[in-house]
Amino acid sequence: MAEIRTVTTLRRKRDEIIAVIKLYERQLEQARADLAHVNAAMRLFDAGADVRPYVDIHRVFKRAEKIALCREALASGPMTTKEVALFLMRKKGLDTGDKVLAKAVANNLIHSLRMQAMRGRVVMDGKRKGVCVWRLNEPLSLLRLSENHCA
Repeated sequence: MAEIRTVTTLRRKRDEIIAVIKLYERQLEQARADLAHVNAAMRLFDAGADVRPYVDIHRVFKRAEKIALCREALASGPMTTKEVALFLMRKKGLDTGDKVLAKAVANNLIHSLRMQAMRGRVVMDGKRKGVCVWRLNEPLSLLRLSENHCA
C-alpha cells in the first residue's frame, strides 16, 4: 500500500529537524569549550584576588625582634592578634593596607605569641570577634605595687 504523501513529508521534516538539533548540540558543546578557554585565559591575565601571592615573612624580622615588638605593643594594654600584627607592620615600615601580608604576619604571630604564653610571658585573655586578645603577664609583685601606689 502506498504511503500518504503527508506522512512522508512529515518524516522527512522530522529527520531534518533531528539533524539540525544534532548540529546545534555540537555547536553548543564547542561554544561551551570556547567559553571555558576564554575564562581560563582571563584568570591567567587577571591579577585579581584569585591569585594568592607567595608571602615569605620569615626573613623580615631579626632574631627575637618580633617578640620584642610584641611586648612593646602589649605594654600599652591588651590587643588582638590583628592589632599586634598591624603594629609590627607599621614598626617595620610595611604596607598595612596589604591584606595578604597582614594575614601572613598575623598567622606567623599566633605561633610566637602562643610560645610566649607557654613560657608565661604573655597571657591570652580570650577572644574578641573570633580573634585572640593578648596582654603582658605582669608578676604579682608588680600588680601589688601598682595597687598600693594607686590607693
